[in-house]
Amino acid sequence: MTRAVPAAVRLAVAVGLTAYVLWKSDPSAALGALRGVDWRYIAAAAGLVLIDRALMAYRWLVLLRPLPSASRLPFRSVLRVFFVSTFVGTFLPASVGGDAVRSIALSRHAVPLTDVVASVLLDRVFGILGILLVAAVAVVSASAAVPGWLPGATVATAAAASLGLAVTLLSAGAQRTAQRLVDGLPAGRLRRVGTDGLEALRTYRSAPAALWNVLAGSVGVQLLRVWQAWLLGLAVGIVLGPVPYLVYVPIVLLVMLLPITINGLGTSQAAFVYLFGLSGVAEWDAFALSVLFVALGIVGNLPGAALYVSGGLGGPRDRIASSAG
Repeated sequence: MTRAVPAAVRLAVAVGLTAYVLWKSDPSAALGALRGVDWRYIAAAAGLVLIDRALMAYRWLVLLRPLPSASRLPFRSVLRVFFVSTFVGTFLPASVGGDAVRSIALSRHAVPLTDVVASVLLDRVFGILGILLVAAVAVVSASAAVPGWLPGATVATAAAASLGLAVTLLSAGAQRTAQRLVDGLPAGRLRRVGTDGLEALRTYRSAPAALWNVLAGSVGVQLLRVWQAWLLGLAVGIVLGPVPYLVYVPIVLLVMLLPITINGLGTSQAAFVYLFGLSGVAEWDAFALSVLFVALGIVGNLPGAALYVSGGLGGPRDRIASSAG
């Protein structure tokens, strides 16, 4: 019962916020924009979302390769775990729940949970860094319609995130400090988990090529998402160049990561309507775009639904093992 309460609250926030934004955006006009979409652009965007999911899975595989416990995992297994976890994460708060499911699912492949958590944590961090870098580059060349505070704040945040990640991963001093904090924990399971986690993160100090590869993949994923949003905007009839999308979509993606609703529902609608309104897009068109953008993400998660039905979280092998036990 206590676990159901936060889920109910997130669902209520998602429904309430979506309903409010729809009401402010003129429901009849928003529904009219959705009914009149050009399906050719939607089909093209759907093709791109499958590419970005595969690229995200590859990015995670690159992060797993430096870890001895996961270095021999086949791409097929990683791809399966990734797609299943993204499907299950559709029904959980933002991306946090999906990351937890991914960690549990891969740990069933004889990979220590601390190693999996380290890879998932870095995957998430590099994903957010990719969003910030795309936004930082875009706002520098943005039009005057962008609020004056946005370029400086975005560039400063991206620079701070990049510096913080570099210091955390590459600085021996930072790692010694983290080790002292872990050593100060009471002896037992918690200290062992902390020590193992730090050891997994240290592994990446000797794999800079993998980290650059992951960063490039993260930027590529965000550019694909911007491209998807632009195609969806064309489907609705929004006439804008690529620059506003490069500026606004990364901000929308950051807002959608907030774990206060289900799958970013409600927060994404509010962000789309506000941000694209800065460029003169009608509220109902921006709302229609936001609905299509969220729906497209769900479409990208559908392959995980088929895999989940066929074998659960870990696949048929785990199902057989559990039945034998």
